[in-house]
Parts: sequence; C-alpha cells; structure tokens
Amino acid sequence: MSGIAILTETELKQIVRLDADAVACIEDAFHALATRPVVMPPILRLDIVEARGEVDVKTAYVPGLEGFAIKISPGFFDNPKIGLASTNGMMVLLSAKTGLAQALLLDNGYLTDVRTAAAGAVAAKHLSRKNSSVAAIFGAGMQAGLQLEALMLVRPIRKARIWARDRGKAGAMAVALSARLGIDVIAEIDPQKAIAGADIIVATTPSSEPLVQAEWLAPGQHITAMGSDAEHKNEIDPRLVIRADLYVADRLSQTRTLGELHHAIAAGLVAADQEFAELGQVVAGLSPGRSGDDHITYADLTGTGIQDTAIVTLAYARARASGAGTTFEM
Repeated sequence: MSGIAILTETELKQIVRLDADAVACIEDAFHALATRPVVMPPILRLDIVEARGEVDVKTAYVPGLEGFAIKISPGFFDNPKIGLASTNGMMVLLSAKTGLAQALLLDNGYLTDVRTAAAGAVAAKHLSRKNSSVAAIFGAGMQAGLQLEALMLVRPIRKARIWARDRGKAGAMAVALSARLGIDVIAEIDPQKAIAGADIIVATTPSSEPLVQAEWLAPGQHITAMGSDAEHKNEIDPRLVIRADLYVADRLSQTRTLGELHHAIAAGLVAADQEFAELGQVVAGLSPGRSGDDHITYADLTGTGIQDTAIVTLAYARARASGAGTTFEM
C-alpha cells in the first residue's frame, strides 16, 4: 500500500512562505531549465469566455527529482464582484519513478502566488540595477502586493507606487502595504507618473490593452510583465520589445505565443523566430544580463511548469520533515 499526503492551504502557508528560500528555489528551477534536459510541454488552457474565466494546466519533469507536479490553475476575473478571489487551484505531486500520486496540495492558488512572486524577484535580481530603491506596481490584486514584497528580498526598495484602474483598491493597497512592509507606498493616479523615476516596474494585471507605453521607459529602468499568460492579454506596448536594450523571456516558446513578445511579433516588429535570451540562461551565466546602468531591461514572464514542480517539491519536503498534512492509504 502507498499513501498520498493531503495538504491544505492553511497547512501550506505554515511551511512555505515568500522568503529567500522560495526565491532560491525558483532561481534554481530557472537554472535547471537552461542547463538540464527538462521536459516541459506547452500550457494546456481552457477558456470560459462567458465568465471571464480560464483554466491553465502546467507541468514539468526535471531529471534528478523524485517527483513532478501537475497544476490546475483557474482564473475567473469577475469573481471579486461576488466576493471571491480571482484565482484558485490545486497541485498534484507524482512519483517520477512509478507515476503514483504522492501528494495532493489543496493550495487554492497559494503556491502559484508564491512561485510567481519569487520569479519576479529572480528577474529583478538578475536584470535590475543593484541599487534599485523605487518600485512601481501596476495592479491592486494579491500578486501586486506579493511582487513588491518579493522585490524587497533582492533589492533595497524604500518607496513604491501602486497604480490600478480602481483607484479605491490602489489606495487601500498602498495603505496596507505601507503598514505591512514598513516602507513608503503611495497610490498614483497617472500611470506615466507612476513609472517616472521608478527603478523597477512590475505589471501584474490581466489587461488586454497596453497599460505601459514604450516611450515612458527611461534609461536604467527595469520592467517585468507577468500578467500576459494568454494570447489576448497585453499589458505593455509591443514597441518596448525593440526599444529595450535587453528583452528576456521566461520561456521563449511561450512568450512567442502567449506573452508580450507575441504582440510584438503580431505587429511585425520582430520576426517570429527571432532569438532572445531566457531568464534561466541569464541565471546560469549562459547569456548576459544587464550590462550597463543606463540600459532598459525587460522580463516577459508567462509562468512555467518547472516553477510549479520546484515549489511543490519544496513544500512536500517540508511537509514530510514537519509531519504536516494528512496521509491516506491508497
């Protein structure tokens, strides 16, 4: 008989947090993606247009790891109107030797939130200026706050601006983040003013129209776009791909079809087969990162299955060490 561990969101929050270990876990995952024969199929996505909903299924096998994760990640973006979170989901960890299920992680999207924020920190660590101290965050959802928190793990952030279409939510988030993080956070009404003078800009929305114009970016700035994980999503002016000194994808095959790069290709700004660096290659030293303090750098993050396998592997190891969860015999 073999058992399967059941872990709830509450239990997972006690053993996995957005901290330096989580960032290192995701950084190692990107390194592996560039240096090892990882098997990571394209994202499976189901769209439910009537409910502004989508369901993504992601997975990756990393040679050398005992298990691999399969994640089911719904995003229903009208949910806040009825008092529900936009995202939820679950992950399953299976044995890479037998295929048997080892754990069911009922994280309700929590682990996805952590690994997504950690990826933003990895991008900032390798692409932004080391003395970056001012951040601009686009969006006022859960991920917006986590991205700012993640940036503080890798850069000396002292001030932040929050911009969102809903000014009330932006203001409330600014107040909450100021209190929680102990830095000066303000809500900015004008998106261009939010960007002006910021060292790092992070876009975290499901927008289908560009919120950030290419000409708003100034020398020395870094921008991470992490909301465009579907063909119709587009947070950043496509022209920024060619204006930036360095564009980096989390997975080039994905950003060509799902990410911000997809829109630059559709606009005829770059060729469909044009080569760009991937974040893992930068992490592993196989491609150069920022090479000048006056450069504009641009990370296009669509979310990868290897991030899910990495964070689940961390969670399962900690659950076994602490005795967390409930085991059912199969």
